[in-house]
Amino acid sequence: MPCIRFRTAISARSMGDPLPPEVTEHELDTHLTSCLDCRRWAKHLRALREATDDLLRRRRSGAPPKPV
Repeated sequence: MPCIRFRTAISARSMGDPLPPEVTEHELDTHLTSCLDCRRWAKHLRALREATDDLLRRRRSGAPPKPV
């Protein structure tokens, strides 16, 4: 199965959105178990999401951004 379908589902999951109708939670979890590239993609998206959320929290509170 092409990874592009799963990458779309990974992106949706990382944003807290529903998965596309053609991919179930079980299918996504199974694919992530067997596909290193998609696991890396998911890890990368989580890191970006966490950094973005942290930046937005800091901006709202007036705190300076974390150094990179």
